[in-house]
Amino acid sequence: MATTKTTTTTTTKKTVERNQPFLFDKSNYMWMIGGVALILLGFVLMSGGKSPDPHKFNYDEIYSFRRITLAPLLILIGFAVEVYAIMKKPADITE
Repeated sequence: MATTKTTTTTTTKKTVERNQPFLFDKSNYMWMIGGVALILLGFVLMSGGKSPDPHKFNYDEIYSFRRITLAPLLILIGFAVEVYAIMKKPADITE
């Protein structure tokens, strides 16, 4: 006589918590917005340089302190603020 085995598998359903905390808190997002604002300000300061006469090269306008030094520094500071905002531990998370 042949015997048949029946196996039953049960699947466990994972319940989704409705009150899951966000990965970042409000201060992290404020730091992120500040970093993006610094990056955008740096790019705005770097732009420009349109000359009224396209046949004349304006050395002082292209190689000014604002475009060569200030704008890249603002962009780098903005990226550093973004890294800080991502790495900053939220205040309300307890482990």
